Amino acid sequence: MSASCIFCRIIKGEIPSFKLIETAKSYAFLDVGPLAKGHALIIPKEHAEQMHQLSDESLADILPVAKKVAKAVGAENYNILQNNGKEAHQVVMHVHFHVIPKKAMSDESSGLVIGWPAQEADKDELKKYAEELKSKM
Repeated sequence: MSASCIFCRIIKGEIPSFKLIETAKSYAFLDVGPLAKGHALIIPKEHAEQMHQLSDESLADILPVAKKVAKAVGAENYNILQNNGKEAHQVVMHVHFHVIPKKAMSDESSGLVIGWPAQEADKDELKKYAEELKSKM
C-alpha cells in the first residue's frame, strides 16, 4: 500500500467511506461524487496504478465484487468503467473500477455519458496487427 494514496488510506480506515463489501483482495464503496445513485468503486487492496501492473489474483477478485454491487444496486442498465493513465481520464492513480447505474439513454443528467467515435478499419491491417499482438502474449 502507498502511504499517500487516497484509496490505500480508505482501505486502511484512515479516511471514512461508505463501504459496501470487502473481500481479502478487494474493497467496494459508494463514490462520494456519484454520476448516478448507486455509483460505486471497486478497488484492489494491492496498490497498483494501472490494471496491467496488478496481480492476476487481485484482478480476478474484482469482477465478482462488481457483479455483486451491480445486482445490489438493481439497475437494469449500468456501465463498468476502468481508466488507465491520465490521458485516459484516470484521476486517482490506484486501479479502480466504477459501477455506474444508467436509468435511460435519454437521461443525460444521470449516469455515464460517452461518445463512441468508431472508425472504419482496414481488415488487412487488423489481421496483421492481431498477429503482432498475439506474438507478444
